Order: sequence, then C-alpha cells, then structure tokens
Amino acid sequence: MDSENNQAAGSDVESDNETYERPPSSYGSMKSECDEMEKSDEEEEGGEGIAEVVCFAAPDPPAPPVVGSQMGHSLYTETLCTEATEQTRPPGGLVIDAGSEELDDIEDAELDDDDELLTTCSPEPPEPLEMEGLPQEDESSQLGKLDPELDLPYIFKSIQEVISRLNNDEMFKFKIWFKKWEPLAVLQEVLDGDVLDFVDKIIELFGQDKALSKTISTLERLEKTEEINELQTKCAKAIFRFYLKEYLFRKSQITHEGVPQPGKQQFLNAVYVAPQISIRGFGGVDPSHEILAQTPKPIQVPSEDSLVALNNLFRLQKDDGSPVKTVVTTGIPGVGMSVSVSKFCLDWSEEKANRDIQYLLKLSFRDLRHFRQKEYEEEGISMQEILEYCHAPIKGLNILQEENAKYVIIMDCYDCYEAPLDFQKAPEITDNNTKTHIDTLIVNLIRGNLLPNARLWILGRRAAITEIPSKFVDVVAELQGFSDEMKDEYLTKRFTDPQLAAKIVRHYKRVPIIQILARQPFFTWMVAKIFKSCYKQGNYGSNKPRVTPLLIHFIIIQTNRMLKFYFRKRDNEKWTDVEVNLLRMLGKMSFKMLEKNTNVFTEEDVKDVSLELNEVVIFSGLCTELVPTVITGKRTFCFSHYTIQEFMAALYVFLAFYLDSKNVLESGFLPRVLLYKYNGKSAAGLVQCAVARTLGSKLGHYDMFLRYLCGLFSLHCHNNLLQGFLYSHGMPKVEGLGEVEQLLEQTIQTAPEERKRNLYECLREMTQEDE
Repeated sequence: MDSENNQAAGSDVESDNETYERPPSSYGSMKSECDEMEKSDEEEEGGEGIAEVVCFAAPDPPAPPVVGSQMGHSLYTETLCTEATEQTRPPGGLVIDAGSEELDDIEDAELDDDDELLTTCSPEPPEPLEMEGLPQEDESSQLGKLDPELDLPYIFKSIQEVISRLNNDEMFKFKIWFKKWEPLAVLQEVLDGDVLDFVDKIIELFGQDKALSKTISTLERLEKTEEINELQTKCAKAIFRFYLKEYLFRKSQITHEGVPQPGKQQFLNAVYVAPQISIRGFGGVDPSHEILAQTPKPIQVPSEDSLVALNNLFRLQKDDGSPVKTVVTTGIPGVGMSVSVSKFCLDWSEEKANRDIQYLLKLSFRDLRHFRQKEYEEEGISMQEILEYCHAPIKGLNILQEENAKYVIIMDCYDCYEAPLDFQKAPEITDNNTKTHIDTLIVNLIRGNLLPNARLWILGRRAAITEIPSKFVDVVAELQGFSDEMKDEYLTKRFTDPQLAAKIVRHYKRVPIIQILARQPFFTWMVAKIFKSCYKQGNYGSNKPRVTPLLIHFIIIQTNRMLKFYFRKRDNEKWTDVEVNLLRMLGKMSFKMLEKNTNVFTEEDVKDVSLELNEVVIFSGLCTELVPTVITGKRTFCFSHYTIQEFMAALYVFLAFYLDSKNVLESGFLPRVLLYKYNGKSAAGLVQCAVARTLGSKLGHYDMFLRYLCGLFSLHCHNNLLQGFLYSHGMPKVEGLGEVEQLLEQTIQTAPEERKRNLYECLREMTQEDE
C-alpha cells in the first residue's frame, strides 16, 4: 500500500537520511575514451571545483515535456537493466562494476584461469538474449512482450547516441542539470563514469520512461533543439506510451465508490475485487430468492467454464483462431463496469498485464457526446481531431496507422450517448482526416473502416448495446458480480479495522435477501457504507438488519446517479416531478407484474404506464434487458433482481395510500371479519388487505411484498428516508400504526406454520427501531 501511496503522490523525492548504493553496471565494464578526457578536465578544474558546484544554486528545473507527470521510482537497485546484464553474462563469468573500482585493482584470485577480462569502447550496449521465463514474455502472467521500439535496449541506445554528441562542457552541464531532478543522488554519482555508465545509472534510478522524459527536459535547458528533435523522433512511440501510462495511472489509481464525493476516494488496488465475467451471459440477473424456490420465470445463469479474467478479454480468439477485435461488455446496473475499466487501465499502466498492447486509449461516449454540439455539427470533425482533442500528444504522429500497431480503444458508457447510431445508412468513411458528423465517425470506427488496427472495448447497459449489429461484435462479455467469497473479500479489504470488517460480514449474512442482493458490487458497497456508520453506535448489531431501509437507499442513490450521468445535474440536486413520476409509474408496472406473477415485461408494458423505454431500462438503474429468445426474438426486460420488483410494487401501494388516500388492494375476497374491524382507508385496513392477499396465495407470491409494505410504514422509512425525495418535508406521520402492529401479532398466532417466519419479519421491519 505504501508503494501505491508513493505513486499516487507522484513524487520523486525521498527522505534526506536515505542514500543509494550504486548498483553494479547493467552492462559490465564499458569504459570509453571519454573517461580519460573527463578525468583530465576535472584535474584542471582543481580539487575544490566539485565542492563549489555542489553549492551552486540553480533555478528550479522546468516542467517535463508532454510525456506525462512523474511517477515515483522503485527503491530496489535490481532493475531490468541488471536483468539484461545477467542475460549477456556467460556462465560463471564476472560482472565488473565500472563505477566502483579500476580494473588494475582486481586481484588475480578473483578470476579463474579460463575467465577473460573484457573492456570495450563500444558505444552500443549488447543486445539482451531471448530467454524463456522472462516476465515480459510470460503470457500466463498477463505481462506480454513489448514492441522492440518500446523496450529497454532501444531506449538505452537512443539516449546514449544522442547525449554522446555533447562535448565535455555540455556533458558536464547536462549532468549538473540532470542531477536537479533527483535530490537524493549525490553529485559524485552523477559525474562518475562515461556516457554508458551515466545512461545505465539514470535508467536504474528512474526507469526507462522517466529517464527518457528527464533527458528531453534537460536537453531543453541546454537548448539542444537538434538533439531533442532526434530523440523525440526516435522514441515517439515510447514517449506517447509513457504519456498514456501516466494519464491512465492518474485517472485510475483512485476510485470513488458508489456516489463520487470530494475526499471520499480510495486506492483502487486496496479495495478492488475482480467480479465474475462470463462470455455466455443470459442477462446477469441472479435468480436466487429468500422465499421462492425459483422466480416466476427462471433466469439462466452461465456455467463456470464460461468465466474469463478481466485482463484476458483481448486474449480470446474467434472460431477461426484469430484474436478478437471488438469486445462488448455489459451487465446489470451496479455490477461494476466503470471499476472494471479503471482496473484494466491501471494494470496496463503499471505493466502488470497486457504489456504487448502498445497503446491504451479512452474515447468515452460521455466525452464523445460533447462533439454533438452545434459548432461541431455545422463544420464536422475528423477522427484525427477527436484523437488529438482527447490525447493531445498524438498530434503529428502516425503510429496508429502503422501496419503492426497493436492498441485498444476503450469506449465505455455507451448508454450515455445522446442519440441512436444508424449502422444501416451511415456513409462509409476510411480517411481519419475526413470531417463529418460524429455519429458517422463512431459508426465507421465500430465497423472497422477507421483505425482498422484498433481493438475496441465497448461497454454499456444491455438495452443500449443491442443497437450494435452482431456482425461487428466478436465477443459479448457479461459481468456477473460477486460470488459469496468475493463479497466477504471485498468487505474485508475495504476496512482497515479487521474486527469491524468481521462484524459487518457476519451481520449482513443474517438476512438472506441482503446476502443475495450483495452479488451486485454496488449493493455490497452500500452495505459496507451504511453498516459502518451504524456500528459507530455502541449498541448496534444486537438485532438483525432491516432490508427496507437498504432498498430505499438503493433507489435514491440510483436515481441521483441517473440525474448526474445522463442529465448532467449537480450532486444531490432536488428531484422534480419527472423523477417522482418515473418511480411511481415503475412501481405501478411492478404491481401489475406481481399480480400476474411474472418478472418479465415488454415495451408494451412500459407504454401502458406512460413511460419511455429508455428511461426505464437504461436511465433508471433498476432494470435490464434479457437476451432475446431464439423462438420469438422479442425484446424482454426485467428488474435487476426480482425482489427489487417486489419492493417497487410495495412502494407504489404505499405512496397511493400516503399521498392519494387510496387503497389499491381492496378486493371482494377480503374476509368479512377484517372488513368489519378496520377501515379500508386506514393503515391497518391497507395492511390487512395485503395480509389477505399473501395468505390466500401461493407461498412466496406476496410474502416479500408484504414485508416491504410493512417496512415502509415504519417511522424511520416514511418520515425520514423518503421525505425530501418522493414528497416534501413536513408531511405528517402515518397514524394508526399501533393497530397495524396488533393486526400482525394476531395474524402470526393463527397463520400456517410456513408463513409465521415471514410475518415475524414483517413485524420487525415495521417496529424495530434503529439503534
């Protein structure tokens, strides 16, 4: 975790009391003719010359060039440079530190008779040998092999060739200015040795990317324009890759879980747990239920052999054995698509996976919709201009057009785009510099006409991505959420206090429906957030948690996220009648589905409650699309979990009673005894209707609906959590709750044995006070 904090800070400065030991030269003893020249120059300056330079007060170094911000370097002295030395060293050979002692000082006893002492004036380091098992070639560990122009030997040679042309005076100034980048390195370490030693040392200290960046910045101080241009031309690929790594690292290392809030971020690697991903998805909905043995219309779940690791998505192959080009990833709301993108980017930027991917670019649909503004629609825009707008350092480079270019473009938030794409009528565009409408560019990018070497990763909710014709998609991967072990791992990793983590893990498992809903990573985060706050009170945890408040929080957060992501509203902006009507009509549709004992709805069902399909199945964050059946091919939808549908039905019934004084449950089969005892327009009258429906139906049909309805009658829920969202503050409390409690207690005494457990839960949801 400390290393992550160092990287997050982006600092190159370590504590003053820590010193470096000069590691052995990565390329053995490589003395050049510059050694004697530098030595004679130092003798002419005199013994005090160096001490005076140490006190030299140079101005602050300039900001690095556009190759990205600076990352913290490793404290380890063994780097890829020393690994290269080990590759070139013959068996039993001796590696001599050229910066620590002269060759004449080596005792004969240290050398075997068969060893040959080599010195060289070669300006080029030896090429590393190809050896099996090296990290950059280990496919199974997801590191991959770098492009030759991005790897260490090429960067080393390029830096060495350019700075070798500096004369003695320029080289001395270069080293002095370069030393300013690293306060820890003592001046003698920087000045000692020839050019090869110097390049070896800076790469060992900073890594190849930062060494290249700092070399260019230092040459700018010396106004060596020709050398800068040459180095930038030779290492254009490495510079752009370094920019992307730094950019993605900054964007991905921190995550805002749930609802983004200032100062409420976490290090991604500290809390990330990889969700299950399947390449044979069926909708991503968990069919588990607390009471029902199976939901009304069983939903298929993918088998274990269809699961794939996140970093393996672009190592999948098509039927003909060729690598996949376009991967579409989807899942139910809250399943963690955005976090998965961040983790993929972070692992690549840290070179933990997919090193063989040269470049990783993000073209989010949330950013692309910016080009739908009037100014761009009138003049048009080209794909090259879009790339330069999102990633400025690519300007003037043609590296993406090279035949052997291997790169991935991430296009997430497909459902945030503000217009449908016409894949049938959009004109064909093959030139990256052709200006046209942004819709046409996106279509041609997905078709493969633009940037044909690009691998595309498109993410969005299923109801949105079904717009893309299947012929342009190689793999559809579906995020499945957390397994039981993953839920516990996430809750354990998220808290620094292991005792608190253990309490929360035990606590959420006490209610089966909470454990089922926690399959969604977003819901697991919500459980952690709420329970952590509750455990600040000393007496919390003696009773089981209630599920109704959690589901109220769920719909409120999802609605706020809808307003922010799709409609660009500010955080916690007051809801309008549009949002209230959306939830009420969703509840009405849910209640109709509950009466029909189905969990699947169609576009006609949405229109029946005067809603638009997109706002229900995309914007609301509560629903998803199922995979079309082979027989009918008709689009069908459902809630992200069956119990969310049950909750929305209960919410609709409660709001009709609370706001409209209407009992939508009144029916002719209600027992006369109950009709006589309670007024149908009272809280007890409404609940008695719900109890009658529950006991008169098959086990599980209305049981959870009744539990949520009773929970909504609790003061904490209707007089605290819902106020200010679905209705204004100052609404009166529901009266007659004592009669409701009495009704439930009497029903428990006479109810069948299999119903009593849920009736107890109904009573607890309504009467249990928050500790």
